[in-house]
Amino acid sequence: MNLKNGCIEQFETYSQFSSLKDFNTHMEMWMAVHKDNFSKGERVGLNRLVRFAAKIPGVCNAKIGTVLKAIHEEHNGNGISRSTFKRMIQKAIALGLLIVHETERSNGSQSSNLYVFQPFPTNELPKEDNLNHHNKTSNLSKTKNIKIKERKETDSSKPSEDMNNKPLDYTYTSDRVPYSFSRVVRYFFPEAKQIEEYWKMAQIAAYRNNCESHTDLVVNMAVHSFKQMISKFKVSSVHKPIAYYYGILNKKFEELYFEELYEMGF
Repeated sequence: MNLKNGCIEQFETYSQFSSLKDFNTHMEMWMAVHKDNFSKGERVGLNRLVRFAAKIPGVCNAKIGTVLKAIHEEHNGNGISRSTFKRMIQKAIALGLLIVHETERSNGSQSSNLYVFQPFPTNELPKEDNLNHHNKTSNLSKTKNIKIKERKETDSSKPSEDMNNKPLDYTYTSDRVPYSFSRVVRYFFPEAKQIEEYWKMAQIAAYRNNCESHTDLVVNMAVHSFKQMISKFKVSSVHKPIAYYYGILNKKFEELYFEELYEMGF
């Protein structure tokens, strides 16, 4: 059954966020991980839809025509097409970023859609045997050497049929991730994608607090925040690990900011 269209306030219960700041934080995490899933035009459409979802954090019932008109005016006549916008919506739905509800007018005719943004998804908790890694570190170098040997012995002209479905381990981590950070995270989250996602969260937190140019500081903060998150695992469950980790990072950067203000005499 379709929802009845009306003012945005009636859809307040659909919001998945505690505040506009919470919504923006989750959107930054979505974009840090999935930005490349969208074309330039699709990102323009998504960003404008996000801004329409500010009154009730994460909820928007604007018509497509209204969104496209706003983009057209904002970019001095260089807007995006309706098909580009719809393609963006389908991608966002597939990623789990959006849930779309159809609405109808009082006479039963179809009206504008209700767009409900979703929180950034949680990673699976690390298994207990991964948390108790301290007795297994001596095997890491042997495992790495075996994997390298296996790759050399494999005929590169005949890739495995399930190659695209097999997750890549930490040896495939991008060079953009500092080694000192990767070395810590891989013991608990051994996949390259997981390590890169945690580093992206560190970059986002640093950018939000104007510290992105201080690489050594960011790495230090990221490592300590990650270790603090793992310590939390030891005593209780954490339902949203990457969000919890991001929260620790933000707090650390904010504390550093106020310390600097104090030292400057403010």
